Amino acid sequence: MEITIDIGYEQLLAAIRKLPAAKIEQLKSVLNDEFIEQKAANDLSDFQDFLLKAPIMSKEQYEKHKSDRKNFNSWRME
Repeated sequence: MEITIDIGYEQLLAAIRKLPAAKIEQLKSVLNDEFIEQKAANDLSDFQDFLLKAPIMSKEQYEKHKSDRKNFNSWRME
């Protein structure tokens, strides 16, 4: 059986604060050991995917960029 509930962050915190200390400790243990490590691994993976799919310059584009920067830096208003 699965139940999905859409509650806000503040409501979730209020519900957790009403739990007995033992249940809060159990929840903390489960989140630390299982959930956070798994979530961090997935987030890192998503970030790595983002970086790997990002556009990159070709060598020719990079050389043109360096040349353009040099020209912009040497140009002065008189």
